[in-house]
Amino acid sequence: MLDLRFLDPPTQHSLGEARRSLQKQQESVDKITAKIQDAEQELERIVRESHEVIRDLEQERAVVADGIARTLAYLSPIRRLPHELLGQIFTFIFEDYPCCSWVLSAVCQLWRRQVLSMPRLWSKIRLVTTPNASPDTVRLWLERSGTTVPLDIEIFLHNHNQHPSDERPSRRRPSVRAVSPGWGDGPVWPDWTGQAPGSPDGHDHGGGQTYMQMIGGPLQFAPGVTTQPNMPVLPPLVNVHHEHHHPGGSSLPSWRQISQTARSRGSAHWGHIAFYYLTEQMHRWSRFVFRFDRQFNSIGALKSIAGDAPLLREFEVSCAEPGLFNDWTWLPCTPNVYRLSQVDTLVLQYVPFKWSAPIFQNLRSLSLRTIPANSLALDRILHIIKQNPGLEHLSLNFTSVNPAVLPLVPVTLHQLKYLSVGGHFLLANLVDSLSLPVLETLVFDVDTRDAVEDTLSSLLVRSHNPPLQKLCIAYFLNASGPSGIFYGQGAMVTSWQFLAVMEDLHTLQVGGSALEPLVSLLGAPEDDNQDQWYCPNLVSLALRNCRAHGDGVAKLVQMVEARNPDSGAPVSAAGVTPVKLRQLELYDCGLGQDVVRWLDGRIDVVSCVEPYEVRSPRSPSFHFIG
Repeated sequence: MLDLRFLDPPTQHSLGEARRSLQKQQESVDKITAKIQDAEQELERIVRESHEVIRDLEQERAVVADGIARTLAYLSPIRRLPHELLGQIFTFIFEDYPCCSWVLSAVCQLWRRQVLSMPRLWSKIRLVTTPNASPDTVRLWLERSGTTVPLDIEIFLHNHNQHPSDERPSRRRPSVRAVSPGWGDGPVWPDWTGQAPGSPDGHDHGGGQTYMQMIGGPLQFAPGVTTQPNMPVLPPLVNVHHEHHHPGGSSLPSWRQISQTARSRGSAHWGHIAFYYLTEQMHRWSRFVFRFDRQFNSIGALKSIAGDAPLLREFEVSCAEPGLFNDWTWLPCTPNVYRLSQVDTLVLQYVPFKWSAPIFQNLRSLSLRTIPANSLALDRILHIIKQNPGLEHLSLNFTSVNPAVLPLVPVTLHQLKYLSVGGHFLLANLVDSLSLPVLETLVFDVDTRDAVEDTLSSLLVRSHNPPLQKLCIAYFLNASGPSGIFYGQGAMVTSWQFLAVMEDLHTLQVGGSALEPLVSLLGAPEDDNQDQWYCPNLVSLALRNCRAHGDGVAKLVQMVEARNPDSGAPVSAAGVTPVKLRQLELYDCGLGQDVVRWLDGRIDVVSCVEPYEVRSPRSPSFHFIG
């Protein structure tokens, strides 16, 4: 809008006045702008100085807060505990959580010094790892365990790079965590005989069975998780890295700094590095358990397991899948006599061994599963048994057996309570040579060519009717289906009369036999012209691939009705009243849903599975030695 002082139309004089006025206004604007800039700079200076003052105050406050925290920590009641008492508490924790040392050493400097000064807290190695992980974890564990404490070692090795589907790179950050022996991801290790995975004797050697899982990359630790229900879980600790120093003083590069190519090359040497450290401490081994799901590049490192192990009580090396092996000179193969006087438990699955090795002597528990390409003569298998008269637990699974060269002689095992025999049909002849007066569990999974009742009856007669409590006949042998290894339905057992002497039997597992003869015999005496109850103490019955033909389903219902009546107690016969069934498992037995619902109303636990309800597992199924 034009100034009113300016004439319109403009004249020469008014235009000159306007130009002079415009110059003055521009000068005024420049002065105001300069003042604004000065004010803004002053404000920035004030703000900057204020921020510096605030930052200094915050640092000062942090120092004071840290002093308060240290003072409170010093005043904490736990600081008043003598180091001896604190160490005793750590020992109690160690009994339940074998890997607790990793967690306790990351709490504070005091606890770290205390844990590192107690070699016993590092004496139980529980490690789940892969060939791509750093083998220095084993070295660090062994170094911290000192030089005199006996070692209890359990290592599970997962080799994931054998199948194309497993070779895709993962974006998840590698870590180490504590797991239960179910292993979370990857295959589990179920037992051939239904025992809990872990030790072949079913005992818990780790106090809660906690393991440190290492899947490559930098070490990260989480607290232990036990298999016990309702066990409280400690809060996880993240980003706790443990330095690795060479014994000579030179520091090793971080596993994070090693390229993926270098890790792939390192996976070829994992076994050689890890077993170098392990075998250097063989004189301290009290238990050694090494399991792997399939062969790995450095599997030849197992050959180095040879030498004196005067403290060794249990030795196990097991693979989940059969493979090819060259001649090895390790403990189960070498003819050399080492100091192994304490060994009483031996488990070998799909690894080479020689029947004449000195380690097969004076054992209390023996579990063998042979490589299919290797075969032993029947008399040499019996020789292994004869060398161990004090056996209490014996599991044999041989897929290839040669006929006996020398005559088989009778062998009596006065302390054997558990016997599992599976595989080649000639093993039935081995059973014919045994007498087992105190046998409590019998697992018979032999791929027999004839009915087995004569073999079982003769065993019971020779053993003077031992107090058998669990009987398993071809139950795990039929895990893959009713067809294939049997010559016909019911070929395994044609007569169940040998059950008449099994008054103490409480668990019966049967596979691949006709349903009707068995359930008819287990029914009420008047239902099958019987004068007694067969297996009156039977509480658990499991049937796999026992197809129902004719009135088999009706006989099953009658048997359950007789043993588990709707009201009252079962009828007595010859002064004997049977106990009620508490568990019934049926796999691929061809029952209708209405029958299953009725059974579920009479028995506490009923499990009925048909093949179409089961998805095929991704990894091959296998059973672990019991």
